[in-house]
Amino acid sequence: MDSNYKGMRGGFATVTTLFFMWGFITVSIDPLIAALKAIFKLSYTQSSLTQFAFFMAYFVVSLPAAALIARLGNSKSIMFALGVMVVGCFIVPAATHFDTYWLVLVALFVIASGITILQVVANPLAAALGPPDRSHFRLTFSQTFNSFGTWLGPWLVSGIILSGGIFAVTHGAEVTAELRADSFRRIDMVFLAIAGALVLLALFIFAFRKLLDVTKPVDEGQRPSIATAFRSRWALFGGAAIFLYVGAEVSIGSFLTNFLHEPDMLNIPLEDAGKMVSYYWGGAMVGRLVGSILLFVVKQRAPWLLAAFALGAALLCVAVSQLQGPTAAYLALSIGLFNSIMFPVIFTATLERSTAAPAATSGLLCLAIVGGALLPLLYGFIADNAGLHTAYFLPAAAYLLIVVFAVAATRAKLVQHGTVAAGGAGH
Repeated sequence: MDSNYKGMRGGFATVTTLFFMWGFITVSIDPLIAALKAIFKLSYTQSSLTQFAFFMAYFVVSLPAAALIARLGNSKSIMFALGVMVVGCFIVPAATHFDTYWLVLVALFVIASGITILQVVANPLAAALGPPDRSHFRLTFSQTFNSFGTWLGPWLVSGIILSGGIFAVTHGAEVTAELRADSFRRIDMVFLAIAGALVLLALFIFAFRKLLDVTKPVDEGQRPSIATAFRSRWALFGGAAIFLYVGAEVSIGSFLTNFLHEPDMLNIPLEDAGKMVSYYWGGAMVGRLVGSILLFVVKQRAPWLLAAFALGAALLCVAVSQLQGPTAAYLALSIGLFNSIMFPVIFTATLERSTAAPAATSGLLCLAIVGGALLPLLYGFIADNAGLHTAYFLPAAAYLLIVVFAVAATRAKLVQHGTVAAGGAGH
C-alpha cells in the first residue's frame, strides 16, 4: 500500500466512530414509534410521521449541508452537526413536558438535520481515505460499525421506554396521568443520555480533527452544482435505488416492534418485541462484516453481490406476507442480513458510473434518503387498511427494483473521476 494511504488509516478509524453514533440514534426511533403510538393513541399512519419528520431532514438539509462543509471543512462541520443533534435531544424533554406530539416531531427533525450533515461528510470521506479500488470495502466496513449501533440501540432503548409507565399496566386497566408522566420521563432519560454521549464524541473529534481535514474547504461557487447530477442517468438511477432501499429498510424496522407484538405473530410484550428488533439490525451488522470480506475479494463485481442480496430480501418479504407465527417473525428479522451491503454498494457503484462530479452525485444520493420519510407513510397506510402482513409487499417491490439497478450496473462502464469530494449520504 502506498505510504500516502497508510497515513489515512487514523482518519478512517476516527470517521468510523460517527457511523456508530448515528446508527444508534437512528434506530432508537423504532421503539420510540411504538411508545408514542401507545401514549398518544396513534394509528400506524400517524405514528409513521416520526420517520417522516426524521428522514425529511435529508431532503431539506442536504444542500445547505454541502455548502456548510465547503466553507468549514470536515472537522468543523462534524462538530457543528453534533451540536445541532444535542439541541434536538434537549427539545424532547420540552415536548414531553407539554405533552405535545408535534414538538416531538420537531425534535426528531432537528436531530436528523445534524445526522444529515454528518453523513454528507462521512460517507464519501470513508470511501476516499484509502486506495480507490477498495472504496466498496471501506464504506461497507464503516457501515458495519453503523450496524453495531443499530443493533445496540433497540435493545437498550426498548428496555427503558417500553417498560414501566403505561406499559406496566395490565390489558384493559386505566392509564393514569402519573403512568403517562413516567413513560415520558423514560423517553427524556434516553435522549438526555444521547446528548451527553454526543458531547463526548465532539470532544473526541476535536482532539483528532487534523486527521479528517484531508481536503481544503472550497468556496460554494467552486463546487459542482447538484443540478449536474440530474443530467446523469446513473446518478438518477442510483438515487432511485437509494430511495427504495432506505424506504424499505426503514418501513420494516419502524413497525417491526408492533408486528412481533401481534397475536398472530409472537404475541409478546412490546418491551420484548422492541428488544428483538435488535436482531433485525444485528443481521445487518453481521452481513456487513461478512460483506466487507466478500467485497474485498470481488472488487468491481460488487453489483452482482448486491443483486443476490436484494433478491433474497424480496423473497423473504413475500414469505412474511403469507406466513404467521414464529416462522414469519424470524424470516422478518432475517431481512436485516440481506439489507447489509445495499447502501454502501449502491452508493459507490453510482459514484463509479455517474458522469456528474462525485460531490454532485453524492448530494443527489443524500436527497434520495427521503425515501425513509415517504415509503413508511405508505407502509403505515397499507397496514391500517390491509394489515401489517400485506404491507410487506411494498418493501418486496422495492427490493426487486434494486435487483434491476444491480444487474444494469454490471453492464455499465465505469467513469474515471478524481478524489471523492465531501458530500454524500448514508444509512
